Amino acid sequence: MMVASLLTVMGTAAAGSSKDKIESVPHQMAGSEAFLRYHPDLRWRREGVKSFDEGRFDDALAQLKRAAKYGDKPSQGLIAEMYWKGNGVETDRALAYAWMDLAAQRNYKSFTAMRELYWSKLTPDEQKRAINVGTEIYAEYGDDVALPRMTSVLRKAKRDVTGSRVGFVGNLDMQVRAENGEFAKIKGEDFYKDQFWEPELYVQWKDEFFENPFGGTVDVGELRREEESKTAAAEGKN
Repeated sequence: MMVASLLTVMGTAAAGSSKDKIESVPHQMAGSEAFLRYHPDLRWRREGVKSFDEGRFDDALAQLKRAAKYGDKPSQGLIAEMYWKGNGVETDRALAYAWMDLAAQRNYKSFTAMRELYWSKLTPDEQKRAINVGTEIYAEYGDDVALPRMTSVLRKAKRDVTGSRVGFVGNLDMQVRAENGEFAKIKGEDFYKDQFWEPELYVQWKDEFFENPFGGTVDVGELRREEESKTAAAEGKN
């Protein structure tokens, strides 16, 4: 499942590569209670993916919807696939399209392609219903309402760091406990990088990561006819 595989990558390496890779911040940070307390989008996506992998689909759907309320597009994409494939829920292709349309709201290439594929397979009646249910989903989970929720949480994080209006303290070392129970020492200046806590930069970071989760590119070379490929392979053996 394309969406599920991408979610697994992003869920387990949430602090990994982006366009500007941050080597100094270990993955333990994104799995730590200190970080997830103020990133409910990542917290509930992680829990949802875990439940999905374990076959606990009722829990997965509820957890992914909690992440979706904070504008988490990968969670919205997996919800769409659950409804499309009937993973623990009754198959509902119109509802699946509405969720995938929402996941593609920021023009993620993978979700946009899936959305168009879904639409092409819907009957005319399903297409009409998809538009109607989509209006309701956007009203609760669309970026217009979801991102302000995320902004509110991140702003509260800023206030809570020092207990005053001073803002973040970036010159402190801190111990964070990862999901595996191990402790890691993180520099405050790394833990509190703006792209993890400034709402606009945070959304941009997540978008960049999901569009290019592995970093780098793959050169597949020029396309050739099948006959040409076989000839080249044969010549290579001689």
